Amino acid sequence: MSEEFNADNLIVSWVKELSPYVPGEQPQSQGWVKLNTNENPYPASPNIAKVLQEQVEALRLYPEPTSLELRKAIAKQFDLSAEQVIIGNGSDNILDMITRSFVGLGQAGHTVPSYSLYPVVVAMSGGDLLNIPFEEAMELPVEAIAKTPASVFFLTNPNAPTGVCFSLESIEAVLKKIKGILVVDEAYIDFGGQSASALLQSHNNLIVVQTFSKSYSLAGLRVGYAMASSKIIQVLDSVRDAYNVDRLAQAIAQVALEDRAHFQANCEKIIQTRNQSQAYFQSLDWFTYPSSANFLFTQPKNAQGESGPEVAASLFEYLKSKKILVRYFGSHPLTCSFLRVSIGTDNQMKTFNEGIESWLKQEQQN
Repeated sequence: MSEEFNADNLIVSWVKELSPYVPGEQPQSQGWVKLNTNENPYPASPNIAKVLQEQVEALRLYPEPTSLELRKAIAKQFDLSAEQVIIGNGSDNILDMITRSFVGLGQAGHTVPSYSLYPVVVAMSGGDLLNIPFEEAMELPVEAIAKTPASVFFLTNPNAPTGVCFSLESIEAVLKKIKGILVVDEAYIDFGGQSASALLQSHNNLIVVQTFSKSYSLAGLRVGYAMASSKIIQVLDSVRDAYNVDRLAQAIAQVALEDRAHFQANCEKIIQTRNQSQAYFQSLDWFTYPSSANFLFTQPKNAQGESGPEVAASLFEYLKSKKILVRYFGSHPLTCSFLRVSIGTDNQMKTFNEGIESWLKQEQQN
């Protein structure tokens, strides 16, 4: 009898050590106020319904392999050529393409804290990830980034989880000094930031990554894109999976992109609610980072005016017991005293505020 097959003996060494990405909790029951995954609380463009009906008959056919029409539409939006745009199955797919193309077994870098997928995509390629820590002021550490030997450096702008946005001047300062490629990940840029895409014509070492998940209300569709020099896009295209974006996704994303009125109205509603929530936190004397994203990063205080990891964890658990989900990042000293709160509808934020007031009242009685 042959020895029993054991797949563990064949696993690539760095895959054995991989810690997978942990997404925000997705409740399976009804009645939750879900403010933990930065989803847009408003529906996508109503024009999508028509294109869905039109595409039903065409589903028997393969999609256009390079997402050409969507690339053209994005290029027009940013005054680029279609050869400077590539489409991915979500921006996470784009980040993986970048890592496979330009990092491999080498080194990448990122600021900390930032998007927790970067360590995963770099580890998947067998590379090393260099950490450049932020100070509490959240100013971009230009010189520290410039000194890294990384072939690719990931910068989330606006930053996650704080929502702080970095100026184009500071990003350009990095571009002028960095030895490798700077990837500016702009998942939240439409909620108040200025896109680094304006720097593409003058800097060939820049990749700008955006997504349809947040500002276009299409998180369930999985469409992201990158903009860069045509040479970089050509390299990324060489590792792109065949038919990586399906026919429906291409058509829906293009309709959403071209419905500028709906897009702008949704963004404005979220910004207005975010500002109201920021003012509410200020009224409680909670330190909250200035945000250019669709979330706020706030440091709760209990009824005694105390803050810290125990206070943040207490509020997180209390809100969850009331079926209100926010996000708590307890593993880093810069984040462990804070909660990240996605901006929902005005009614959702009202329920969230009532949860805070109930928690404070309970704390006062203890």
